[in-house]
Amino acid sequence: MMTQVYQAIVIGGGIVGCSVLNGLAQRGITNTLLIEKNELTSGSTWHAAGNCTHFGHDAEITQLYINSLKTYEQAQTETGQSVGFHKTGSLRLASTPEQLSAYRTLEPMYERLGIRYSVVDPDQIKKLHPLMNVDGVLGAAHTPDDGHVDPTGATHALAAAARARGANILRHHPVDAIEQLTDGTWKVVARGEAFTAEKLIVATSFWAREMLLPLGVDMPLYALEHHEIVTEAHVDVAALGWELPTVRDPLIPGNVRQEGKGFLIGIYEPQPKAWNTSGIPPEFGQELLVPDIDRLMDNLEVAMWRFPALAEAGIKVANNGPLCYAPDGMPVLGPVSSHPGLWIASGFHVGIGTGGGAGQFLSDWIAKGKPPYDLNAVHPDRFANPIPREDAVRQCLAHYAAGYATPKEDLEVA
Repeated sequence: MMTQVYQAIVIGGGIVGCSVLNGLAQRGITNTLLIEKNELTSGSTWHAAGNCTHFGHDAEITQLYINSLKTYEQAQTETGQSVGFHKTGSLRLASTPEQLSAYRTLEPMYERLGIRYSVVDPDQIKKLHPLMNVDGVLGAAHTPDDGHVDPTGATHALAAAARARGANILRHHPVDAIEQLTDGTWKVVARGEAFTAEKLIVATSFWAREMLLPLGVDMPLYALEHHEIVTEAHVDVAALGWELPTVRDPLIPGNVRQEGKGFLIGIYEPQPKAWNTSGIPPEFGQELLVPDIDRLMDNLEVAMWRFPALAEAGIKVANNGPLCYAPDGMPVLGPVSSHPGLWIASGFHVGIGTGGGAGQFLSDWIAKGKPPYDLNAVHPDRFANPIPREDAVRQCLAHYAAGYATPKEDLEVA
């Protein structure tokens, strides 16, 4: 078996893996290979809502959001592959004085970051979103440069930009084995072909845990079910002539945005379900799970009260797809200290919103030997001590169920 040698190998062809590959290529690391077992975007990328926001409580986390959209737009400019960006702006509602005060305290941070941001009152909210019931709303954080991209278009733009700089992509190659050789390099075998590299980046979302276990790396990454509902067209939406902003409401909790002439609703139900925590089926690719509308009804009733047009629009599609979570609700991004040359980029349940920035962050770290800025909250070493599966899954579910009400809401749900 002839071995092909690369500087770095990325496993996983979703938004994060392609972003890492592109980031490395931008930094001159072009003798690289991305290995994907199915098609690019398989897993959770292809069914994502594609929401991109600049809202965050922490400047470093917010930088991931800022750099994500910049990265997608740059890839579009370089390749001509549309990322389908809809610049709609977004509103994060405040129904309590504490929420409103928290939003106002962020104004100096956004001024430093150079991001347009303001706290708007109910009258302004109604002008921005005339189809919303603002009863009980005290105000909202308004980030006018937010929007949403086409996840498939963004992923393929990143892949094309990386290829143009010399990177290689191999699809339909499930990884059979990973091992670290005596000289410290990493060997990957996929469909009988062997590849080696000094750096190995595992960006396989909810497959990462079982891929890393044979190496002695016990990373608590698990898949949770997540519903998104797309409605039929509604006459009031069609009559607007412009696109409504995305709204994130802690009362639902969930996000509601325009999709075509209807709505797309992302729901964070209070009784979420984990999916295949003992191991993801190897044949799983671009499939969805069976939806369960009944368990969403309490959330949907609040959403229909907040957006009366929702009650009049029939459900067109109900998607239930897996998202990858870590117990603390944060991504796992960086080197594994116990295994030199091994890097992880996983746990991105806000994958599109953070994927571009995460790829820039990690590739900069790999290329320069240090991260571009401190972001210790995402370092893999925080899970150096294994967490029992039951405990880890319980913590993942708790973070999901908390919706937008948690202190880390900037990365909990976007």
